[in-house]
Amino acid sequence: MKILIADDETPARCRLREVLMEIDTGLVVVGEAADGEQALRLAAQTGPDAVFLDIRMPCVDGIQAARELARFPQPPAVVFTTAYDEYALEAFEVSAVDYLLKPVRKDRLAAALRKAERFTESAWEKLEKSLPAGQSTRSHLCIHSHGDIRLIPVDTVLYFRAEQKYTTVRTCEGEILIDDSLKSLEDEFRMSFIRVHRNALAAIDHVIALEKSSAGGMALRLRGVPESLEVSRRHLPAVRARLKQLAKIGEDA
Repeated sequence: MKILIADDETPARCRLREVLMEIDTGLVVVGEAADGEQALRLAAQTGPDAVFLDIRMPCVDGIQAARELARFPQPPAVVFTTAYDEYALEAFEVSAVDYLLKPVRKDRLAAALRKAERFTESAWEKLEKSLPAGQSTRSHLCIHSHGDIRLIPVDTVLYFRAEQKYTTVRTCEGEILIDDSLKSLEDEFRMSFIRVHRNALAAIDHVIALEKSSAGGMALRLRGVPESLEVSRRHLPAVRARLKQLAKIGEDA
């Protein structure tokens, strides 16, 4: 079995590796990561059978990493290693994954290996329902491209726009396609994005102004890009109200 270990503490990774070797010398640790971003990249490159994920890690934490691992074509088994609170442990107990409390015990680790299961999208959905509100909101979008992983910080996204079967993610650096639906993105990021059109969501923090468009309608001017984002008549009242509430526009906009 190929194993990937992800923990931001070097001693914890070493301890886990040592105990794994004590249990079964046939296990192969194909990589170690200090955060969730490294874990996702290594998982894409090495194709591990199981990933041991610390929950509290910088950049991309274990919860977010697990969410993305569940979407891999061949998702690995996921076992959380954590000193998390009791509520979260109850959530993991009802999901299709296992968890280990630190410091990791040998007998507990052996049991986790025996019952490790593929972490499918349905398993993620089951876990997500048991997490506290907002716990599963991503800080990064994970893009699979040519066998590698690209992570886009959500706070750099200017807007999402539906394009047939895909959704375009627009940042100051350019565009990239993802397969998330606009509705799922709206549900997940409703605190920081607002629906401006049936096919578009705009990032509130990147709005500069609401102004008349060349076509005679209204459009949002966004920081860092030359194009404006059309606001439909249906969504205009809600957009106006939200932006005024946040002091993004004046009363005469």
